[in-house]
Amino acid sequence: MRDLRIALLDMNNNQTNQGFKNIREISEAFQKQSEENISIEIFDVRYKNEFPDVEKFDIFISSGGPGNPHREGFEWEDKFAGFLDTVYEYNQQNETKKFLFLVCHSFQLASIHWDLGNICKRKSYSFGVMPVHKTEEGEQEFLFKNLPEPFYAVDSRAYQFIEPNHERFEELGMKIVAIEKFRPHVNLERAVMAIRFSDEIFGTQFHPEANPEGMIENLKDEKNKTAMIENFGMEKYLETIDRMDDEDKIMLTQSQILPRFLRFAKKNILKEIEAMA
Repeated sequence: MRDLRIALLDMNNNQTNQGFKNIREISEAFQKQSEENISIEIFDVRYKNEFPDVEKFDIFISSGGPGNPHREGFEWEDKFAGFLDTVYEYNQQNETKKFLFLVCHSFQLASIHWDLGNICKRKSYSFGVMPVHKTEEGEQEFLFKNLPEPFYAVDSRAYQFIEPNHERFEELGMKIVAIEKFRPHVNLERAVMAIRFSDEIFGTQFHPEANPEGMIENLKDEKNKTAMIENFGMEKYLETIDRMDDEDKIMLTQSQILPRFLRFAKKNILKEIEAMA
């Protein structure tokens, strides 16, 4: 039996980040729980221009990160677009599949790359624990299977995905599986929060890797704390801090989405390897 290889793509551009630490911890917990040999390698995409060889790895998780998701002329941007196409096309041409999970900044980059809608700057920075609503397709999404409606997730973004191009989604066979909460007092379109890009590729605008400790750490940053108080008010901010480690909120989301993705990927890859043996 050959080893399973996981590539973690760090999109933080040399900024320390709780999210990437959490992604690494979830991947290492999966590695420890598996009977199979699993290797994990980290690639610093934006700062060091490092990329995994798609042929050599089985599972990819690409993190969130700071800044503008639109092209700014960096070398890594072309390479990342090529990486997305390589994974997508590989899966169309091969029996064994490559599995890819895209978080926040990576989700925005992919949505722009595949021309799925309007990814634009928000009026104000969003940070906090938000209710996320499943769409009709999202009700069938196995990664959300054990999550309530709505479920709760950490949101941390200056950009948003609105005005999806439904014809393009139809053409590529992609599905919107989650959207942000309905705000009757705000005359704005609800942002797209998760997409099933293909059977093997999934992405979220929110942070499924987030845990209470990381969230508390993030709130030490004045920008995050201010954004949360501006968006929700002091009372809601204090309530969020109080409910941070509720087992039915971000802890549940963290225990479900990425671990389920990793288990599903492993099961399918091993099945194909055995069939070919």
